[in-house]
Amino acid sequence: MDLMTILRTAYDADASDVHIVGGQPPTARVHQVMTPLDETPLTPAQVEAMFKEMTRADQQERLSRELDLDFSYDVEGLSRYRVNAHYQRGMMGMALRQIKTEVPPLAALNLPEVIARLTYLPRGLVLVTGDTGSGKSTTLASMIQAMNERYAKHIITLEDPVEYLFESDKCMIEQRELGRDMASFASGLKHSLRQDPDIILVGEMRDLETASLAISAAETGHLVLSTLHTVNASQTVSRIIDMYPGGQQNQIKSMLSTTLQAVVSQTLFTRSDRRGMIPGVETLLCTPAVRNLIREGKVHEIPNIIETSRAIGMTSLDSSIAELYFNGTISKEDALAQAVHPDKLERQLVA
Repeated sequence: MDLMTILRTAYDADASDVHIVGGQPPTARVHQVMTPLDETPLTPAQVEAMFKEMTRADQQERLSRELDLDFSYDVEGLSRYRVNAHYQRGMMGMALRQIKTEVPPLAALNLPEVIARLTYLPRGLVLVTGDTGSGKSTTLASMIQAMNERYAKHIITLEDPVEYLFESDKCMIEQRELGRDMASFASGLKHSLRQDPDIILVGEMRDLETASLAISAAETGHLVLSTLHTVNASQTVSRIIDMYPGGQQNQIKSMLSTTLQAVVSQTLFTRSDRRGMIPGVETLLCTPAVRNLIREGKVHEIPNIIETSRAIGMTSLDSSIAELYFNGTISKEDALAQAVHPDKLERQLVA
């Protein structure tokens, strides 16, 4: 199979990811299941030829030097891909994440209604978290597009690599890619503050400097959207605080308590009622009670606030999972496998 045949076959199968590895047949992840697309293993030479078909000379040189490379790849009329090229057992491999060419509307993502309300925030920090492949990028892109259709503002995105491509509607949108348009997230974020933005999307708060700059940007009146690889809201808050040295943690608790607006934590499930995927979502809104807990370092009490604040749109991940199960949308096995407290959830599902 050549590259275009592999990508077309995966697209028609509604695959989320495609894996092209020397010595193995091309494989796609279809609704979370790894599915071979062909029986014939690809040779290392075939994989290298596909890589060269997708990349520029400078990217090829960078891979040979660093042995890992992230980049984006467009196939006109088909899709856009976020690609990681790497080596394993001395042979080249590539993992391609399919990115839909059109940004889906928030209403099509099966997300809680409260998430649409977050797009009306004038300032502050909003975090969308979850494991790799949990739909964070799609949620953020849909939020950006909702604001693009509503406001006349300046939006800057800092990504690794650029995923969804936006067309400026009412907003002016600039998209900067790591390694091509900026040296690092921290550098891009620092300089973006001098570029007159209203809204900043930071692909990932992956280090202390980026986190500090993102919080400072939110503190100075910008709306900052970003991601973390955490599974729930309390873990997200703890992860940010733990990035800082002990002597600075009281200060960051105070800053975070005033700037954080919401944490949305996602987990994707394979639907049991029909073809497709659906998210389980935990939502934390920063009410005065939540801000006090963050300021006082009582992050472990945040789940209690979420459980008692359903009326204003908060929900725990396990409650969201239980609702999906009772609606007949996901299986019991999947529900328990992804639960934060599986024993407690199992008793609830049986009751």
